[in-house]
Amino acid sequence: MHVEAIIASHPQMRGRADAALVGCVEACFDCAQACAVCADACLAEENVADLRRCIRLDQDCADICLAAGAIASRRSPTDETAMRAVLQACVDMCRACEKECRRHAKHHEHCRICADVCKECESACRRAMGPAH
Repeated sequence: MHVEAIIASHPQMRGRADAALVGCVEACFDCAQACAVCADACLAEENVADLRRCIRLDQDCADICLAAGAIASRRSPTDETAMRAVLQACVDMCRACEKECRRHAKHHEHCRICADVCKECESACRRAMGPAH
């Protein structure tokens, strides 16, 4: 990914990019991709009916992560309260998706991987929000 380079190249950043923010953006886009693949893999499983909740959470998490990554990438003046709300929504969705994927992880490797990626994204978003989270 080129997140650090492109954010640092923004005129307002003057060659610097916040490491926690860069990590958050990268984790959000990584999580969105993992969740999209996990949902698709769940649809290919024999017991797809047992995976409905997982599929829905994967799709919701992918959407939230894409939005959070895009918003966190922007260097235009963003209301700090709005940014925290978006990152908190990502934290909450990643936590829910991780929990559901863990339920299926013993039987489906894609769910185990997705759960791990969701956990990483949750942590990255918390770091980007600062020490209070």
